[in-house]
Amino acid sequence: MQHRNLGSQGLRVSALGLGVMGMSMAYGASNDEEGVATIRRAHELGVDFFDTAELYGAGTGSNEVLLGEAVRDFRDEVVLATKFGFDMTAQPLGSGFNSRPENIRKVAENSLRYLRTDHIDLFYQHISDPNVPVEEVAGAVGELITEGKVKYFGLSNVGPQYIRRAHAVTRVSVLQYEYSLFEREVEEKILPVLRELGIGLVPYSPLGRGFLTGVVKPASEYPQDDMRSWDERWQGENYTYNLRATEQLKDLANAKGITTAQLALAWLLAQGEDVVPIPGTRSAQRLEENAGAADVQLAAADLARITEILPHGSAGSRYPAALMSDYSTD
Repeated sequence: MQHRNLGSQGLRVSALGLGVMGMSMAYGASNDEEGVATIRRAHELGVDFFDTAELYGAGTGSNEVLLGEAVRDFRDEVVLATKFGFDMTAQPLGSGFNSRPENIRKVAENSLRYLRTDHIDLFYQHISDPNVPVEEVAGAVGELITEGKVKYFGLSNVGPQYIRRAHAVTRVSVLQYEYSLFEREVEEKILPVLRELGIGLVPYSPLGRGFLTGVVKPASEYPQDDMRSWDERWQGENYTYNLRATEQLKDLANAKGITTAQLALAWLLAQGEDVVPIPGTRSAQRLEENAGAADVQLAAADLARITEILPHGSAGSRYPAALMSDYSTD
């Protein structure tokens, strides 16, 4: 597995990471034993960058506990990323924010315990808090870095000015943002700022929440506890457009002897050496397929054809309008 530098502060990770969220939430019923086995298989394949969050355990720490259990025999060989920023008492889950300094410290202490570690490699603010200036957030994480409890500071789901303000207080190493052939918002205004400041980009949902794996069905066929049941990209005409595009990508992938998922991940890797996608999966077999994307080389003609198929991304918003209003893009 190749490795890449995330930002200019020394954080070096495998070219592909593993998102652990889906092992506990968002995609229907899960199995912890299967999740642990998949994480350990990732390590065997050279993946050393694992992503979790307080939110993914619904306040119980379950997703972090799962990750901590999986890596306990090789903790010093991997990079663990987790996140703070939600009010875990608010209902429905994910509807409230809490990035007050005292809560940041509380979440950090909980995460250290759940992950069975004495330091968090990468600590992200998961979402901006309208009631807490980012300067206070950055300062609180900076204190944790000084104390040795955190190594690197990250942000997620925020825009250029927010990034600049945080970076002026405590250097930001990484921005996590949705980025894929389906979702291209980050390219125009955010990515240039990251490169100016020496900040790495970690795309989440790099396979369009599974659409770009080629294994897909309409929204109505997913259970209610699966986020694809309400995602606009799985609905009506959006679904038809996106399915047609994915079928064309599959034709290109077949011609190269790879899968559609490998094509989509290789495209992301081709966007820059500072880009490290974190596809999530519960399946060791799917994990092995994803890992193979690190060895795929795309020619200029391949990249041109991909742009022709999906010039501006998918049809349909990545989140409902009501939720998108909570995301800071300033």
